[in-house]
Amino acid sequence: MKIPEPRGSVSAGLLSFLSGQPGADPAGQEHLHELVTAQLRLVGDIIDDDDLQLALFCLYELHYGGLDGVDDCWEWNPDLIRVRQLLESPFEKALRTAAHECAPLASLPPAETLSSDDVADILFELAARDSGPSMSRHVARKATLEQLHEFLIHKSVYQLKEADPHTWAIPRLTGRAKAALVEIQADEYGGGRPDRMHSALFARTMRGLGLEDDFGAYVDTVPAISLASVNMMSLFGLNRRLRGAIAGHLAIYEMTSSRPNQLYGQGFRRHGFGAEVTGYFDEHVEADAVHEQIAGRDLAGGLVEAEPGLLGDVLFGATASLAIDARLSALIMDAWDNGRSSLRTAVMADR
Repeated sequence: MKIPEPRGSVSAGLLSFLSGQPGADPAGQEHLHELVTAQLRLVGDIIDDDDLQLALFCLYELHYGGLDGVDDCWEWNPDLIRVRQLLESPFEKALRTAAHECAPLASLPPAETLSSDDVADILFELAARDSGPSMSRHVARKATLEQLHEFLIHKSVYQLKEADPHTWAIPRLTGRAKAALVEIQADEYGGGRPDRMHSALFARTMRGLGLEDDFGAYVDTVPAISLASVNMMSLFGLNRRLRGAIAGHLAIYEMTSSRPNQLYGQGFRRHGFGAEVTGYFDEHVEADAVHEQIAGRDLAGGLVEAEPGLLGDVLFGATASLAIDARLSALIMDAWDNGRSSLRTAVMADR
């Protein structure tokens, strides 16, 4: 990913630090740690903090495709892992608070008594309870062409590397849950056909609207909450202790995907776009209708049957996903309803 523009002292300090060689600047390491500590004292809600979310996004990207011009040896640098953990702790706490406020859970039977079908039923009930603003209906019926561009730009921060955060969980699972995750991910990666990978389908959609399709091309334009939605997945996927959360996240993601994608496809067709653009959404209408059952019953349900102690984290991952998606949708819809762009900076696409 190309190096983004800093959004404050922490992201500026991090990107400056990464421009050097690992181990070459001990004073810089301590300075970066001090910057993070000082900023955390000032932050009201880390989920909406542009500076800290960008810094965390860049730290996570070291574990994915890397940053342009940054030495790959930074990936496991102990000082950067220390900084990442400093950011992860309050971020996880904020996610747990947001999840509880969005979808407080009634008392549940002991996890040891729940079957995989019971777990799936709880997740389906959560999905049905989702009452955030419906961006999908707006896209289907009223979104302007400019709003379609913005919609894709927000989604591109994840969709151009779709499935990767969840794949971290494969070696952390066993048995039925592992097999279910592999089955889902095989579809996400196109069943062995690079052109059918969901990230490739989304890139095709971006190109169809004259937008750049390189991963991270629009990181500078999206608000903190868009970065937080991806950072949440990386937090869950990269920390083995949160394997239940990444399973719950994927389950609810699949359970709330099929119908919205059908509406998104309608919105793009309303503006005259054909299969080259709508193929990404059309693919998810069918695939996610199948994936939701596998993810709910075999992945999340199978994981809780094998490890009942993970029920709380499975539900945390699901409710956190709903909470952050609702906040992002509310931000975008509020901007659109008031005739404003939902992006930090304007984007001019080729027509």
